[in-house]
Amino acid sequence: MPSNIEIKARLADLSRTRGLVAAISDTPPQTLRQRDTFFRCTTGRLKLREIGAGQAELIFYSRPDVAGAKQSDYEVTSVADPESLRVVLSRALGVTQTVEKTRVLYLVGQTRVHLDSVDGLGDFLELEVVLRPGQDSPEGQAIAADLMQRLGIRDTDLCSTAYADMLSAAQVETPATLSPPPTPPSGS
Repeated sequence: MPSNIEIKARLADLSRTRGLVAAISDTPPQTLRQRDTFFRCTTGRLKLREIGAGQAELIFYSRPDVAGAKQSDYEVTSVADPESLRVVLSRALGVTQTVEKTRVLYLVGQTRVHLDSVDGLGDFLELEVVLRPGQDSPEGQAIAADLMQRLGIRDTDLCSTAYADMLSAAQVETPATLSPPPTPPSGS
């Protein structure tokens, strides 16, 4: 299973951070509008990521909910029909949360740098140091720590949970939030 080392931090000044990331990025920024639908899952997290124009991925990942650099193990598969898959998984597992965000993606070496503006939450930075075959977690953590320092990210800025958990904590949950969508009429 592929792994990366991740950190997530709340940003006080998105423009300043964007300038710092752009100065060290190996690639021009790519702006993506994403909708992540999270499903009930007994281990780890399962989400359907819709990127737009019919592009989507089903992503399973497992990582501890702690602030700071942490290892995340994941599996990703492309999805040809995201709307149908969302309906099936909603009925089978139930939806726990939907997260909508605008993500600006940069690449710095082997690290994906995300500047995320999350609907209902604000602005964040995520670092995903993609571990290469044979590369260990401490090496990835060192890369993340170096980038945090270069980008002015302090330990007090770090977040321990997923956006979905942050949204759940910020919202008053209603039964509709956790219920699967209504069943369409038969023959659909």
